[in-house]
Amino acid sequence: MKLVIVRHGETEWNVQNKATGQLDSPLTPKGIRQAYAIAERLRRLSFTTFYSSDLGRAVQTANIIAEICGKKVIFDSELREWNMGIFQGLTVSEMHQKFPQEQQDYERIGFEYVIPEGESLRQCQDRGCLVLNAIAERHLDETVVVVTHGCLLMVFFEMVLGLPPGNSWRFKLHNGNLCVFEYVNKRWSLIVWNDVSHLENMETLTVSLNS
Repeated sequence: MKLVIVRHGETEWNVQNKATGQLDSPLTPKGIRQAYAIAERLRRLSFTTFYSSDLGRAVQTANIIAEICGKKVIFDSELREWNMGIFQGLTVSEMHQKFPQEQQDYERIGFEYVIPEGESLRQCQDRGCLVLNAIAERHLDETVVVVTHGCLLMVFFEMVLGLPPGNSWRFKLHNGNLCVFEYVNKRWSLIVWNDVSHLENMETLTVSLNS
């Protein structure tokens, strides 16, 4: 089974360096172009099933892909981004100003820290791995595309490679990227990480879409 994971296009809060979490922020014009570029890439790929997070930015991205590729989207709330609770909608400096103790606790405890009104990265990883394993088991002989979010993708990546928690920051993860994993005998392996080659021709694509 091959699993193609797409990170949604760029959002307004991505540009403003705000923690979006399970709140929402619409795609920027660039993010919409990224979604069309990844859709054109996926149109040349033979895949059977298409899943997406049900958060707005993922829905926007997935609907563009579905339109171009002629696929029906299955929306799943378990594919949502890390729930960052009280930190959502804030920049790091704003987190320090508004919630100094909680920010200190998060920086000290890290992976296991349950953010008030949210979840820990451990809980996010457990949720993400559970839903992606379930998708893999349902589609053992297929190629499946999933649209999801940066943190969920990163903690899944750490699990697949057996990295200590918090080490995925060393690996770039752009908006509108494509990652490929393989699931064989209940074990995951990484095939492609952060492929953004389809974004190189994004401006050309925009001209053709607008013409």
